Amino acid sequence: MSQLIDDLTPQEIVEELDKYIIGQDDAKRTVAIALRNRARRRAVDGDLQDEIIPKNILMIGPTGVGKTEIARRLANLVQAPFIKIEATKFTEVGYVGRDVEGIIRDLVDISYRMVEREAFEEVQEEAERRAEERLIDILAGVSADTGASRPPWAAALSGEQGPSSPEQMEAERQRRAQQAEQNQRIRQFTRQRLEAGELEDEEVEIEVEESSVQSMQIFSSAGLEEMGFDMQEMLGNMFPSRKSTKHTTVADARRILAHQQAEKLIDSAAIAREAVERVEESGIVFIDELDKVAGRESTHGPDVSREGVQRDILPIVEGSTVMTKYGPTQTDHILFIAAGAFHVSKPSDLIPELQGRLPLRVELDSLTEEDFQRILVEPQNSLVKQYRALLATEGIQLEFADEGVAEIAKLAQQVNDATENIGARRLYTVMERLLEELSFAAPEIGEQKVVIDAGYVLDQLKDLVEDQDLSRYML
Repeated sequence: MSQLIDDLTPQEIVEELDKYIIGQDDAKRTVAIALRNRARRRAVDGDLQDEIIPKNILMIGPTGVGKTEIARRLANLVQAPFIKIEATKFTEVGYVGRDVEGIIRDLVDISYRMVEREAFEEVQEEAERRAEERLIDILAGVSADTGASRPPWAAALSGEQGPSSPEQMEAERQRRAQQAEQNQRIRQFTRQRLEAGELEDEEVEIEVEESSVQSMQIFSSAGLEEMGFDMQEMLGNMFPSRKSTKHTTVADARRILAHQQAEKLIDSAAIAREAVERVEESGIVFIDELDKVAGRESTHGPDVSREGVQRDILPIVEGSTVMTKYGPTQTDHILFIAAGAFHVSKPSDLIPELQGRLPLRVELDSLTEEDFQRILVEPQNSLVKQYRALLATEGIQLEFADEGVAEIAKLAQQVNDATENIGARRLYTVMERLLEELSFAAPEIGEQKVVIDAGYVLDQLKDLVEDQDLSRYML
């Protein structure tokens, strides 16, 4: 993963973000530099490496202009653990609600699942091979070593009545050899049928080992949190693993058995260490709605803990150690990206200490009608491409004319101006209303080509846009 980050220049990072996000060049450049600085820090020798802290970012801009998407795409680009949280969901210690250290615990959980998934992929081939052998054992009714020859003393140790003469011993050896050969033929025949897919719907009975990892909620200095522990690891073999019988098809059994074998092949402790390290070195935390807790305390009631939330956020942004169920996690080099509209409050309303920990500030521009046109068609995951793919599954060839796209953008801008400006999210509601009738009738009308031009858009949406009272509810 670090190699992937090191290979990306700021220009290349911006180019990757351009594939999904229209405009906001200043914000893209800022996050690209912040990401590249991580690679630069790792290349620094000596103690100075630990002294170089990330330059956290404060994004200022209205809703729906791409703040969250920039951070999310950035994390996906470098496969970094990423979490998005709303500052309003947290309260200062002593109030009912989540404490801010839960952010880091959740981030480590996300990182653990990422590393675990990668570990599963590495052992997938071997796990599937073992699962296949286990399936053959179950279907054939014999295991690979059934009927194998045993030394003469094995029967005596097991309490069996062994052969008493050389002739009997030779006869027993031949019998076992014949049995082993027969079992191999049965297994080979079963393997051939299994590989040919002839047994996928057959019902089999498998043993499923129940997880020994239990969880419980405990009160700690960090508040109420969930801690996981492995009973077998703690108590050794005092309590054997619990197994239950499950009736299922061969196809499902293969998946279940492969997962069981993969769990045996991976090292959970190593995954936990890697998960913590990945958070410490490349974790990204996106704190949204920071402006909602930016007010200074001057009243009583629900707003009383706003400054307290800021003060609780401050230690994890400054750098502290948070206890998680996978081990202590340092936050010194986690990149924090905060965001808010700051319509009512201002960045200067944040407590000075927190302002100092968000030194890079970038203002995102409000989206224009031209931006809406580009957002509809240019990104790799554009709405036009999404709806084409969705309706193509029903045999409908959807074509968006240039004037149709322009009309959609124009109407979305008008609704934003007349009602609440929710940025690019308005396009989702407009497109859904535009194609509602076609989406509903698609299974019945069969294969055909439908052109979305300006006339089609006006026919479907003109009344809603002109009636502002109705558009407040529908769009």
